[in-house]
Amino acid sequence: MGSTKNQLAKGVFWNALQMVVNQSFSFGLRLVLAKLLFPEQFGIVGMATVFTGFVQILTELGIGAALIQRKEEQLTPKHYFTAFWTGVIWSVLLFILMSLVVAPLAASFYGEPILELLIPVISIGILVSPVNLINKTQLTKKMDFKRIAKIDNFATISAGILSFILALNGAGVWALAFNSTAIIVISIPFYFSATKWYPKLTWSTDAFKDIFGFGVYATGTNIINYVISNIDYLLIGKLLNAQILGAYTLAFVLTDTFRNRLTAVMNNVMYPIYGEKQNDHSAIKGYYLKVIEYNSIVVYPSMTFMLVFASPFINAVFGDKWDLAVSPLRILAGSVIFSMMVNSNTVLIRGLGFARLELKLQVLKSIIFAPSLIAGIYYGGIIGASWVILLNKIFAVVLAQYTFNHLINIRITTNEFLRALRNPLIAGGVSLVIGYVFFLVKTNFVIGGIAMFSSYCIAIWFLMKNEIVNEINKIRKKRTAHQSVTCID
Repeated sequence: MGSTKNQLAKGVFWNALQMVVNQSFSFGLRLVLAKLLFPEQFGIVGMATVFTGFVQILTELGIGAALIQRKEEQLTPKHYFTAFWTGVIWSVLLFILMSLVVAPLAASFYGEPILELLIPVISIGILVSPVNLINKTQLTKKMDFKRIAKIDNFATISAGILSFILALNGAGVWALAFNSTAIIVISIPFYFSATKWYPKLTWSTDAFKDIFGFGVYATGTNIINYVISNIDYLLIGKLLNAQILGAYTLAFVLTDTFRNRLTAVMNNVMYPIYGEKQNDHSAIKGYYLKVIEYNSIVVYPSMTFMLVFASPFINAVFGDKWDLAVSPLRILAGSVIFSMMVNSNTVLIRGLGFARLELKLQVLKSIIFAPSLIAGIYYGGIIGASWVILLNKIFAVVLAQYTFNHLINIRITTNEFLRALRNPLIAGGVSLVIGYVFFLVKTNFVIGGIAMFSSYCIAIWFLMKNEIVNEINKIRKKRTAHQSVTCID
């Protein structure tokens, strides 16, 4: 247990560092583009990424998830070689499909000719991404998130600098299209150097069946997840217009995309741990509840700030041309608060090996979500879409609790679930009240935000003082013991 906790702590730290760098550069790039471009131009990028993002999911075929979930003794070199060549061949076929078929169809569907050129450029990332798949998978299985963070951060910073230069020189949407591809290309030699693993011309039908048997369900789940997450972009772009889609995209970037980046830190670390501990339900339950608590503690301050100060924040940072994003921003911030209650449940289900069950649950969600979203957009535009997303998150909470107690026998009672959320919910409530008071007296949003964050941290300290002090003491003891060993050596 001690070794697992140590791996978990290191993994969280390096994933957090990677997230901070990635998110900072991504947000900074979008900030520059938001200053230089108009909402309709953002909307065009959103239209393109609906298609390219969907195909990006198909590139892995669930191979990475299958290799990570399998214990090391279940894998042979043939598994890795077969997985590599499967990914490469498949990505080439997908790139051809995107360039010759999807791009023209998307341009015709939206009536935006630029998509015929933009989509193939973005799709270059799809073509090269499988090259890093096996190397990154091997580092993940070893919990070597430090090396992953170093490689990804270097690639992100390098690509971000190049994208900023392009954006400032008038490249516009092409700067954003270039960024994602550049990150992958720059990181390729560093991943091969980190693992010293190189592909051989080897293929095994048995290895393919073994990997694909699990991966097909993981891929199916990822497809459904993507459809649920992006069908709003598709419908808003088609039923409304590029300007409204641009405003909705910005609101989503500041809430749900931001949440996804933050929680990916913990989820990336927990997936291999769930796979390793899949027979120890008691340990998994404890880990899962802590993940919910810590993820919520990290995300809630940002979302409560958006609930209160969305309007002055948008106007001051992005300008009044983005006013359409304010109302969706507030509603989506509320949806994220509910989303945190189940953010890690699919990672847990997959880690336990229930890939088919995960797929079935996502299909059920999509059957309910898709028609309700169409109705929401038709009657309420992007505000209606935002309310549908909020209600969908509430349903996901109920479904997750049913799944744990009746389908996979983890047995997480409602009281245990609420206890895990107690601290972030109370602290978030205190922060929300403080922020609303500052908003009513027309305080600058920066001062109000500082007051909200300070009150949140104080509340968390009073609620979790003993736990925080104990963790600090453990860190000090480990550091002291390490220093003692070093002195003896």
